[in-house]
Amino acid sequence: MLLRGPALLLPLLFAACAPLPTGQGRDASWWPSPNFDQRRPNFVILHQTTNATVDKALATLTDPARKVSAHYLISRDGSLLQLVDESNRAWHAGESRWGGMSDLNSASIGIELDNTGEEPFAEPQMQTLLALLAELRDRHRIPVANVLAHGDVAPGRKVDPSRYFPWRRLAQAGFGLWCSNLPAAPPAGFDAALGLRALGYDMTQPAAVRAAFRRHFLGREGEAELDAGEQALLHCLLALPREQAPNAEATQ
Repeated sequence: MLLRGPALLLPLLFAACAPLPTGQGRDASWWPSPNFDQRRPNFVILHQTTNATVDKALATLTDPARKVSAHYLISRDGSLLQLVDESNRAWHAGESRWGGMSDLNSASIGIELDNTGEEPFAEPQMQTLLALLAELRDRHRIPVANVLAHGDVAPGRKVDPSRYFPWRRLAQAGFGLWCSNLPAAPPAGFDAALGLRALGYDMTQPAAVRAAFRRHFLGREGEAELDAGEQALLHCLLALPREQAPNAEATQ
């Protein structure tokens, strides 16, 4: 029988008076709306497991007591494991900042690469990573500049992935920034600290930020002040478009 008039309103009234689902606003009545969608991630954060085997990494990332996870885990042989739905918030970045944004967990996809930190990243693993990044870019419209290292968003606390990670190769495929045709020196009066902040780094620990910058864009470690060549590299990165892939002919 078709409900009309007051009878039609009864189910809506009961829904409106129903208790709110657990974990929602206190003292509110639940009146569900169809007008919503899931949050879209805007960053990809790359990690290394610092484990000798993928089984050890998987045990850590699925242990309730450890309270750490990632959306994906890629083994050395290229096997891809999904641990958390992309629409959900995985616990991979921890205390983190980039471009004035805190809590990168809430706005990112976390990818763990099984690697000790003292070895090159395996070719099958890189091929799987590049394929996954292409999917994520197409699915979530991730800007080219928003593929970052854990060490970029948590300098002083994290240093992964290591100096062995091939950021140049990723940039050539359209993921992350890289520079070509560097000038001999930065413009007169260029302020490296302001430049690093403009790139996205949180400058609470300047020496750790300089180390993170070198690890990512030069494949080496060091906390010293940026020299003229490194400042020229920083200036070049700041001039690159952030939404589309730059010309990634190497400078490393």
